Amino acid sequence: MPGAEPQVDFYVLEDASGAARLRTACRLVEKAYLADSRVLVWCADPETLRAFDELLWTFGDRSFVPHELLQAGTRQEAPVLLSIEAVPAEPVDVIVNLAPDVPPCASLAARIVEIIDGDAERRQSGRNRFRAYKERGLQPSSHNIRSDSAPA
Repeated sequence: MPGAEPQVDFYVLEDASGAARLRTACRLVEKAYLADSRVLVWCADPETLRAFDELLWTFGDRSFVPHELLQAGTRQEAPVLLSIEAVPAEPVDVIVNLAPDVPPCASLAARIVEIIDGDAERRQSGRNRFRAYKERGLQPSSHNIRSDSAPA
């Protein structure tokens, strides 16, 4: 529950492609949505936001994940929100972080999901975030994900 210390999970992929990272994020967002969780996907830049938005519509033949871009000062109705800078007015159940830094709104979530692929730069920023969470007194968990397995 928001207000308590969030659970932080790192999903570590072997694949170095950004596409694998975004597909894994889609599967995790869909799983959270199907569990009736309110989700915020935090992106660093408009390009990642756009790519993730498009992929969320197309990643699975039978998938439907209602989502919308979070706009500051407006009430958002969709259970999945996408943002690069706007912070939700209300707590969320899950933040899926696709940015290289800890989201500034991390304290609004009960759970934070980090997805790290094999790209050297993204892997290093993931290590930095892992340390940052530990410095905040959190105990992040790591899960190694093979290319052919679905995250839990």
